[in-house]
Amino acid sequence: MERNILAQLIDWQNKTNRKPLILNGARQVGKTYILKEFGRTQYKNIAYVNCDNNDVVTKIFSRDYDIRRIILSLSAVTHVSIKPGETLIILDEIQENPLALNSLKYFCENAPEYHVAVAGSLLGISLHGDTSFPVGKVDVIKMFPMTFDEFLMAIGEKQLADILRTRDFNVIDTFAGKLTDCLRQYYFTGGMPAVVSEYTRSHDISEVRNLQKQILFGYRRDFSKHAPSSQVPRINQVWDTIPSQLAKDNKKFIYGAIKKGARASEFELAIQRLIDAGLVYRVNRVTTPSLPLKFYEDFSAFKLFTLDVGLMGAMVDTPPETILVGESCFSEYKGAFTELFALTQMVSKGIPAYYYSANDSRVEIDFIIQKDEKVIPIEVKAEVNVRSKSLRTYIDKHPQLKGMRLSMLPYKDQGWMENKPLYAVNFCL
Repeated sequence: MERNILAQLIDWQNKTNRKPLILNGARQVGKTYILKEFGRTQYKNIAYVNCDNNDVVTKIFSRDYDIRRIILSLSAVTHVSIKPGETLIILDEIQENPLALNSLKYFCENAPEYHVAVAGSLLGISLHGDTSFPVGKVDVIKMFPMTFDEFLMAIGEKQLADILRTRDFNVIDTFAGKLTDCLRQYYFTGGMPAVVSEYTRSHDISEVRNLQKQILFGYRRDFSKHAPSSQVPRINQVWDTIPSQLAKDNKKFIYGAIKKGARASEFELAIQRLIDAGLVYRVNRVTTPSLPLKFYEDFSAFKLFTLDVGLMGAMVDTPPETILVGESCFSEYKGAFTELFALTQMVSKGIPAYYYSANDSRVEIDFIIQKDEKVIPIEVKAEVNVRSKSLRTYIDKHPQLKGMRLSMLPYKDQGWMENKPLYAVNFCL
């Protein structure tokens, strides 16, 4: 499957000040696959090592950090002659071997000519309290689930993806029906590569949902495996409550919704662990639409989103026919799926997102982003009923801004606001 991140990996390969690479991302987003594909297409050979339950690898890295010895040992284990610039060294499941992770510091300092890339469960790396992370000695690239345009390529609709990339809305609107149908499919599958692969191979709805459930089970297993036992119940409680909190009209995260009388001090660490693991995105409120937005963050008010729209559907057991047939999927749970979809596409582009709500809760803007020297308030509409009272009120108070509405309607510039089709969000910003 084609992944947009390959271009970033090639840029890393060609950097003059290249450091060992950590490919960050949650479990099952495709890190191992893309590193192998990167090595296959850009290098003469690959020296691949899986660190999970591998006693030989443990012995290699536990002795010392003599890079010459380590390289010779890895060559022997992989049966590959490792040469600088010609061989990509891949250390997979790096979270299972903290010594291997720490070795990246010595690759950086003593052998920068070797191309080393590591992958592993970000949950494991973030929860290992005894791991010595090589701060300042590595390059980091974040990887996310497949975006909608990547999904289109995977299901054989490359032409539609290319049309979106033109940003020509006159042409894009011509294919609105087909794009809407594909978006409905994406809402069901989400962007986890194994799930998308199964969907394209078999179109077996039951097996797709089964794979999603397996991934969710794997996350819970990682909670128990890597987090302190005292934190595991709280991590699970936060994780379980996110869908119901997103289903509310006011999607602000409420600690009391986890359990009666819950306080921030009880669950702040659990939330942060989920964020560090790449499983949850936190969107903080901003109080003023001025640059830079980060100056005006209100850390006491925030929304939490899961990493993938398909996985959230599996979490709440949304009937597949509700998503794949008819139009109700765009309005189920008061638009929670649609807002999550929009956010995940923005996150994949590295766009920090915030939101705004008035203290009296009468005005709420779904997202506020900063692009170049502009602040853009964004309202996400799940249906064709697109009254934008909150957005209009907000723009009236801040006439220096121009709003954006993402909806199922075609492109239209209304002066104070542009309506752009939801399925083109990746190419609207």
